[in-house]
Amino acid sequence: MISYILRRTFAAVILLLVVSAVTFAIFFLLPRLVGQTADQLAQQYIGKSPSKADIAAVKHNLGLDQPVYVQYWHFIKGIVAGADYNLGPTTVHCDAPCFGYSFKDHVAVWPQLTSRLPVTLSLAVGAAVMWLVSGVVVGVISALKPRSVFDRTFMGVALAGVSLPMFFTGSLAILLFTYQWPIFGRTYVPFTDNPAQWANTLFPAWCSLALLYSAIYARLTRSGMLETMNEDFIRTARAKGLPERNVVVRHGLRAALTPIITVFGMDLGLLLGGAVITESVFSLHGIGEYAVQGITDNDLPKILGVTLLAAFFVVIANLVVDVLYAAADPRVRLS
Repeated sequence: MISYILRRTFAAVILLLVVSAVTFAIFFLLPRLVGQTADQLAQQYIGKSPSKADIAAVKHNLGLDQPVYVQYWHFIKGIVAGADYNLGPTTVHCDAPCFGYSFKDHVAVWPQLTSRLPVTLSLAVGAAVMWLVSGVVVGVISALKPRSVFDRTFMGVALAGVSLPMFFTGSLAILLFTYQWPIFGRTYVPFTDNPAQWANTLFPAWCSLALLYSAIYARLTRSGMLETMNEDFIRTARAKGLPERNVVVRHGLRAALTPIITVFGMDLGLLLGGAVITESVFSLHGIGEYAVQGITDNDLPKILGVTLLAAFFVVIANLVVDVLYAAADPRVRLS
């Protein structure tokens, strides 16, 4: 088991390096391949009508006049050991892990990401708990009572949840439960300040996000349970006289959870990297909103930092899924 975890961890580290290299190439190599010069890239960090001397100074200070592989090495070195940015008369030090420096906001990217991470983490974890519990419960009941009124009703609701976009359900939740009936708060409150108010302000966002994802999990659970409950080992368990609850939970549901674990790890990892639409709709100052700011301002260090952080969460989520597979099925450890 330990050797399996070590192999997967080593593979995750290599994958993160590959993702960082590809992401860095997208932002700094592809523009050159399509004809953008280093002067044009440096001009993005200067005000209107810059002089040639200003462009040359910024290009030199940012290292844009160096080969791309040298720039990438400085970027990786900054993540491990920190970096210094020469801004003309002053030099700014970015402590490790340094994910870059926003030359439009004049701040390091990593502190901005860490300050917004609790908001995204609160949104993602709260919604994940809601959609996982509700989706699995509804899927199990629907599988045990196929073609019943409950099954048809909740599968219809699940289809509606998948079909309705977040900007519609989120805006509707804000209109009804924040303005029409002011039940929930409008401004995010940190968990450490007031846990009750924290949950109160995030509940509409949790429900809107959970409605989208729980529909997928309900359908996955239903199809998995319908297939599993007809297997020979289920009939054997019933023939031994086991209670129906044990047959459903310990045998049927456990066997049907394999695809759900896979999808849950991917979904949670992606959300931790930034729920862009949800945070924008509910005005939550999380990582997703930070990515939108970077795209709007054409601030490459911001976008690069968010992309790498999202990739980190996705890789870690897949690593956790692999470990859970190994714990649930010993045959996976040999692969």
